[in-house]
Amino acid sequence: MEMRKLVGKNFARLRAASGLTQEKVAELANVSQQYISDLERGKRNPTLETLSDLATALGVSHLDLVRPYELEEGDTASDPTPRSSSR
Repeated sequence: MEMRKLVGKNFARLRAASGLTQEKVAELANVSQQYISDLERGKRNPTLETLSDLATALGVSHLDLVRPYELEEGDTASDPTPRSSSR
């Protein structure tokens, strides 16, 4: 999976799990709501500084945004816990 799509999927999952709207995260990270929308759709490739700001806004580590995530049996898509890859 492309890195920007991975970041977008992780960001969307973590944002939903935190109960934050795109608008609220945009405000907290000092970016536009359109940027957040594009990010979640894999259309944006954030800088390291923006990645850090986004992670801070969500209250997670920046590594949570770039770490591969796989659902395990019994997990739900809103579970914010990343899983290590066994590959």
